[in-house]
Amino acid sequence: MRVWLVTNDMSGGNDATRLEHLRGQFCNSAMQIIRHTRFPAVDAPVPAALDAAAIDIVAVFAGDGTLNAVISGLAGWSGAVLALPGGTMNLLYRRLFGDMDCDEAIRRAASGDLLRRRPGTISCTAGTAYAGLLAGPATAWYNVREALRDFDLAALAESAGEALEESFQGEFVRCDAPELGRREGYPLLALNPLDTAIEVAAYHAESAAEVLEQAAAIVRRQFREGPHDRLGKVSEVRLASVEGDPFEILIDGERAGARPLEVFTLEQAPVDLLASIAHD
Repeated sequence: MRVWLVTNDMSGGNDATRLEHLRGQFCNSAMQIIRHTRFPAVDAPVPAALDAAAIDIVAVFAGDGTLNAVISGLAGWSGAVLALPGGTMNLLYRRLFGDMDCDEAIRRAASGDLLRRRPGTISCTAGTAYAGLLAGPATAWYNVREALRDFDLAALAESAGEALEESFQGEFVRCDAPELGRREGYPLLALNPLDTAIEVAAYHAESAAEVLEQAAAIVRRQFREGPHDRLGKVSEVRLASVEGDPFEILIDGERAGARPLEVFTLEQAPVDLLASIAHD
């Protein structure tokens, strides 16, 4: 199989040692790396370039944000994308492969022993989420996470203070249609894409203890462990800021802005993704 490899040197799980090991695994499995793109310094491959090089698989060894950019640019391509865990959270990889390790995923891709799947996604005017989407003022805790990753103590102190203030005093977001949960809204709503529905969860800020518990979960990159309520499963949901201002969203971990009213719709991935799990 002919492979076009995409990596991101800034991804949390991506370094020279792991990249060299990855190349060795492709070589051992008789998958030939024809091209290697270091995103975002170089643009992600597009269908015309892939077809010209007779590429079978685009392998992306990076985080969810890079995977999002690559997949979104491959709409209509007849090949398949192999997501590999080169980031910090690797939510999409776990959605497709569960606990399978990276080496096994490559071996099974080489043997043709993987499914071609088009998982459910969440679409809005700001983009498409393949792993998950967060909305509300508590997304400010991701600035704390980035400051920790960069070992920037000054930014850490500033962003932590801002995130605490936003969690208590920021403009909350609610499920406007259908009406799910509290009309006064929440500091954080999580939309999780499944193949047949969008799963909606609401995260609390009832007390200082809950705010700190949620903040710790986000900073550990395990926001789903924070205190929350499951509000239901829908095919489409409209979120609204309680006071009518634009609100912040994170699409696969990347910051984006939303309008005061924003509709999120269940769609389907625009290209085949290789997976060991048939559906969710």
